[in-house]
Amino acid sequence: MNENDPTNNEEGESLSGNERFLAGSDKSFYTELEDDPYEEPVQEQPVSGSPLLSPPDEPGKGRMDVPHTPPEKKSNFGKYAALIAVLFLIIGSSFAIIYYSAGGDFYPDNNRVAVIYIQGTMLTGSVPSGLGYATSENICASIRKAVDDNSVKAIVLRINSGGGSGSASEEINTEIRKAQQAGVPVVTSMGDVAASAAYHVSSSTDLIVANRNTMTGSIGVIWTFRNMSAYYEEEGIDYHVAKSGEFKDMGGTWRGLTDEEKEYADRVIMENYNLFVQDVAQGRNMTVSEVKDIADGRIYTGVSAKRIGLIDEYGNFYDAIDRAADMGGIEGEPTIYYVNKPSITNLLFGSKVQNDNIAESFVSYYEKSPFGKLAY
Repeated sequence: MNENDPTNNEEGESLSGNERFLAGSDKSFYTELEDDPYEEPVQEQPVSGSPLLSPPDEPGKGRMDVPHTPPEKKSNFGKYAALIAVLFLIIGSSFAIIYYSAGGDFYPDNNRVAVIYIQGTMLTGSVPSGLGYATSENICASIRKAVDDNSVKAIVLRINSGGGSGSASEEINTEIRKAQQAGVPVVTSMGDVAASAAYHVSSSTDLIVANRNTMTGSIGVIWTFRNMSAYYEEEGIDYHVAKSGEFKDMGGTWRGLTDEEKEYADRVIMENYNLFVQDVAQGRNMTVSEVKDIADGRIYTGVSAKRIGLIDEYGNFYDAIDRAADMGGIEGEPTIYYVNKPSITNLLFGSKVQNDNIAESFVSYYEKSPFGKLAY
């Protein structure tokens, strides 16, 4: 009698024939698996519509189902992380470009020379740089920004303007004097032209550097009027003027000036002219008489301007930077800080409506105003 026979036990009599057969079959099945360890198990394919695995509590199954392991899904975390990193890089670079082009500096130090551009026709108001105008509000704000920055030791005004409003130049001069009183020297670097109101501004600075071919000077005031009475008559345009005083419609295009109005216009011109001359004399350490001798409205080259004392030195933009650094007590190479350099951001973030209104107002004042064209 085999001792290992599951049917040969004390409880064998209690087992039915089928139960003894199943017990013996299961034992022999596992024995065969253990005897052939190199045989690969065969994975049975499920019949369509039937479960792959037999329920563990379902009796009477004579096979062991091998579970089907689905392939592991590859994680997309790396792709998403790389995409996010690229987006942050693009956004960060964009803000960096905007910040820097707007005048920012990622590595500020205590040896900076601020550069402020004055380019185009000068007028009061505010308009972003790069639109052909140099407004007193923009220039004054830039000067204040530079003076309030403790790392700025000197200021260079890079001027390329033929003039414009005397009120605009006077407002800028006021801010220049405040900078000088705060201990910040201001140097002018003239480009192609720095005349009339632009020279008015230059004369208030501590040093003027220009090229030999620079066109400067034009110290004087002009006021022009248009007489379109012949056009009104030809077109049959009638008009009526109600005014409270004799000179209220002075300069109206529908008529010419009377003799009294011409005399009055001359007095206004000379009053502005004398203010201009006095400012130049004070800024250039000259007498009023000396300035009047050369202030007949003519343009001077850089060579002539140096000979008569309207500029100090010949040099380019970087020569002016070096001179400003010396005057500001900077040792070594100065860092250039562009405060209002014309850039795409000035145009993008400037109000188009505001810009259009200012430009239109400028043209309206100097071309359509009944007060004519009064300018430095």
